[in-house]
Amino acid sequence: MISQLKSIVSIDHKIKARLFLSQFKKIEDFSLKIDNTTNKRVFIFLAADYGNLGDVAITYAQHKFLQNNFPNHVVQQIPISETIEGIALLKKVISKHDIITTVGGGNMGDLYPMIESFRQHVISNFKNNKVICFPQTVDFTDSTAGNKALQNAIRVYSNHPNLILLAREKKTFDFFKTHFKANTAFLVPDIVLTLDKTKPIHERSGVIICLRNDKEKKLNANQEESLLNIIDSNFSKKTNRDTHIGGEQLPLLKRTKALDSIWSDFRSAELVITDRLHGMIFCYITNTPALVFLNNNHKIKSSFHWVKTAKHIHLIEDFSEEKIKASIAFLKLKENKSPKENLLPFYKDVLKSINPNNK
Repeated sequence: MISQLKSIVSIDHKIKARLFLSQFKKIEDFSLKIDNTTNKRVFIFLAADYGNLGDVAITYAQHKFLQNNFPNHVVQQIPISETIEGIALLKKVISKHDIITTVGGGNMGDLYPMIESFRQHVISNFKNNKVICFPQTVDFTDSTAGNKALQNAIRVYSNHPNLILLAREKKTFDFFKTHFKANTAFLVPDIVLTLDKTKPIHERSGVIICLRNDKEKKLNANQEESLLNIIDSNFSKKTNRDTHIGGEQLPLLKRTKALDSIWSDFRSAELVITDRLHGMIFCYITNTPALVFLNNNHKIKSSFHWVKTAKHIHLIEDFSEEKIKASIAFLKLKENKSPKENLLPFYKDVLKSINPNNK
């Protein structure tokens, strides 16, 4: 009976109940600590403390971006595992000068309801502060549940007087303009694309396979077998690598070391084969030749727009052995690389919107 009751209590109601109980805690009783030495603070909610290195890289890049552009502010991460405690504690010590941000990624919608609910509670609990949702890919399914989730998001987002929504590709930007008309929206690259991890330069050898094995995978078994046969005929050294290392509530040092490790591996590869969005992005920021395949949603195809001028990134939209062989031959030619473009200027208008005095 108890388990049946738990199953019908929505995520949203569970979060509200925990927030209600947390308001009675004293500041000193919270395990999470917040810097109270300054009234100039920027908070990063939903910070990735789990093993998805794409999300960890987003958190890392967002932190760097805020530190660089708000040097007089203290930037503090609120791990996603501590979201409820973070909201409850911050409500006790919040200043009108504090800026709230939520981590970018591909979790806005009904595909990841817990994260979406967390985001909405952050937005609704800090209406007197500027809130910026860093670059997202939106995905509300065309279903009864998806439409209900969308209407709820519209209600929550629209009730915030100073909410800025960042889209990392045009499809999401158009969605924001259509459904979240009360909010300010900008089209910008994924925040990880603003990093430069091209150094130190390593001697490159072999190929890294970084392919999905989950519900977002689009390549079928026969296509993957054909792909691997082509790789075997072109490279003597082959390594499997994933952008997901598993685990939850990982310490910051472990997460940072994992990022440094995969970036170093990519810098040491002649070629990376991937169907992961951040596999493609990691290749871009490390200047690593990449052969990219689509996943089963629009994330990669839409985000490719930002890196399409890079000669070392090839996107294969329709599986073709001839195209794969031609791309590999081209990518193996060292002189066909192009310098990494600085994508930070695309954030100029965002910075002005956050802080009109920011030049």
